[in-house]
Amino acid sequence: MTSQPSSSTSSADAAAHAAWFETAFAGAPLMAILRGMGVERSVRLSETAWDLGIDSVEVPLQTDEDERALRAVVAKAATRGKSVGAGTIITPAQVALATDAGAAYLVSPGLDPVVVRAAQDAGIPILPGVATPSEVQLAVSLGLTWLKAFPATWLGSGWFKHIRGPFPQVRFVATGGLDASNVEEFLDAGVRVAAVGSALEDASQLERLAEVLRTRAAAR
Repeated sequence: MTSQPSSSTSSADAAAHAAWFETAFAGAPLMAILRGMGVERSVRLSETAWDLGIDSVEVPLQTDEDERALRAVVAKAATRGKSVGAGTIITPAQVALATDAGAAYLVSPGLDPVVVRAAQDAGIPILPGVATPSEVQLAVSLGLTWLKAFPATWLGSGWFKHIRGPFPQVRFVATGGLDASNVEEFLDAGVRVAAVGSALEDASQLERLAEVLRTRAAAR
């Protein structure tokens, strides 16, 4: 039996969350994921991302150290007017923890209607992970139009060209295995945002990512 949208989630709320992501990702087609990097390294790499022109940074929330890193990055972001997301959100309890830590949005590896509804009830935008048309269809039924496609390199860039047919209203953030060598392939396939991680510590990749940002900005 297919799950239905929560009655507490109005179309106005869904539209507001979609608009939030449109605004948050309008400045750059890239986002940074800082997984398991500790407090100091997470803050340093978030600043690297912001200096590069990547406005949105995600800190996956899996350990106590991750929570401390999230809070530290949120505090640094507040001084620069940036938004920080909390990733790997797989339980309603994590929704509450991430919200308390100051996350502006949430990211999940998969699609769990219970977690989606917890985020919607908390009034915080969420990007659940999808990898199949059925999952995309369920997400749409839950009032979502911005989704995370994961793992992106396993799906392949061609997946996005095919999925746009039945779901033209959906916007995708691609994560999993992306770096400076392949982000343009996925952006050209229709991905709205491509997420990178360890590439932020590679000087040669930073130069290529900066070029991607310049090229995309000039094309807008």
